[in-house]
Amino acid sequence: MTDVEDLTAYTAVVAGSAIQNKQWLPEAMQFIHTYQAALTQRPLAVFLVCMTLAMKNADQYRGFVADFLQPVRALVNPVSEGLFAGALDISKVPSASDRFKFRLSVLFGVWSEGDHRDWNAIRPWAESLRPLLLH
Repeated sequence: MTDVEDLTAYTAVVAGSAIQNKQWLPEAMQFIHTYQAALTQRPLAVFLVCMTLAMKNADQYRGFVADFLQPVRALVNPVSEGLFAGALDISKVPSASDRFKFRLSVLFGVWSEGDHRDWNAIRPWAESLRPLLLH
């Protein structure tokens, strides 16, 4: 997203972000802000990856996690939204206090470190985008 300089050549856009502190990453939100006008003129699908969806009984948290897209929805109108579990590599968590919290949550079995993306959910969502993005 940070390498994009112009959306003129694109007839549709798929944009997504990991979730940190219940929010899209700053660079992803900056992309939406910077290209808001262009994104409202072409089909846009958005997605997020969030460790909350890797928890046991994750389905009960889908509505909670979907609300993390509200700041995006306030700026653009996505034709589709994908909500997926993410990956947890504690060594990549920038804040020492957040690393500690994640270690505790792993210790207590809230979730486990590793890649929890469900490609059997991601692929069908991606395939469903074609007619939405090409209209």
